[in-house]
Amino acid sequence: MENKPIPYGRQSISQDDIDAVISTLKADFLTQGPKVLEFEERFAEYVGSKYAVAVSNATAGLHLAILSLELRKGERVITTPITFAASANCVRYCGGEVWFADIDPETYLLSLDKTRKLIESKPKGFFKGIIPVDFAGLPVNTEEFRKLADEHHLWIIEDACHAPGGYFVDSKRQKQMCGNGLYSDIGVFSFHPVKHIACGEGGMVTTNSKKIYDRLSSLRTHGITKQNMSENHGGWFYEMKELGYNYRLTDIQSALGITQLKKNNEGVKKRNEIAQRYKEAFQGKTKFQSLPENMYNAHHLFIIEVEKRLELYDYLRENRIFAQIHYIPVHTLPYYKKIGYDDADLSMSENYYSKCISLPMYPTLTNKEQDFVIRTVLNFI
Repeated sequence: MENKPIPYGRQSISQDDIDAVISTLKADFLTQGPKVLEFEERFAEYVGSKYAVAVSNATAGLHLAILSLELRKGERVITTPITFAASANCVRYCGGEVWFADIDPETYLLSLDKTRKLIESKPKGFFKGIIPVDFAGLPVNTEEFRKLADEHHLWIIEDACHAPGGYFVDSKRQKQMCGNGLYSDIGVFSFHPVKHIACGEGGMVTTNSKKIYDRLSSLRTHGITKQNMSENHGGWFYEMKELGYNYRLTDIQSALGITQLKKNNEGVKKRNEIAQRYKEAFQGKTKFQSLPENMYNAHHLFIIEVEKRLELYDYLRENRIFAQIHYIPVHTLPYYKKIGYDDADLSMSENYYSKCISLPMYPTLTNKEQDFVIRTVLNFI
């Protein structure tokens, strides 16, 4: 056991994934072919959105989301500091300003109350949007955020990169899958290898708005279209309507994504079984993310809080357990400190960061490996 490293997360590739990729490699299209559309349609059906746009990675998806909502230079958007930097960087790509609201110390999600207080502390129209994050796989209650957003005429981008397969039950007793777009304008997902669905790199943007979908599709491919071309032109003709980007996903990656998607419910179920074993082992011994009523956590991560975090991190590595930290608060990163985003009251986020550590969490983690992780942590704390 001690000679086999245990990472905090890893992809699970089986023979059906390999066969799908090989089949696509032998087909006519390696990119811009039928597998991309198939993946988009299957993913939209899975989360319950009308539209889905496959992109090269989730950061590209976040950038396209901001562009499609037409954020202008200097306009302000609220997000959480406990996230990967891309959740904030996408605003900066478009010249916008990022404002941070603190987290709920029990769920680690963007606090609705703190967000409300921040919005209400400024003049009407001061903010343009909110980017809540389904952190660690725990869904944000986007119904509650939608009510707040509508009061102040704000849009919502749900960063669901951690949470395909997660859901919450709304006030009408309806199950709302993460990223389905009922209460948010846009959802964004990641297909990085440590995420639920591995494509090597890749992402998906979901929406229920035809207008946003058309804009996303255009911006993903250089702003170029061949639709509605004049009969006076040949089949080669296209027009570039706006300045877009090359943020496309390939057919090779899409083929892998399709087979991975088919197994996601099973993978999320296994992740929850692993989480339950951790909870039973650590109950009363250390703090971990709470699970509010009517929530189903997709469990990209399982995080505990400990006082001697650095010492535990090193101790685990000595035992070939490669835990990770999620995340350094974005407002404390040098770039954001330089532009003056380090003076807000984000004490809950900073306290969380001082203690958090992510333990191994992936569907192929065996009971034997998890028992070793649990024993090692308990030996330390």
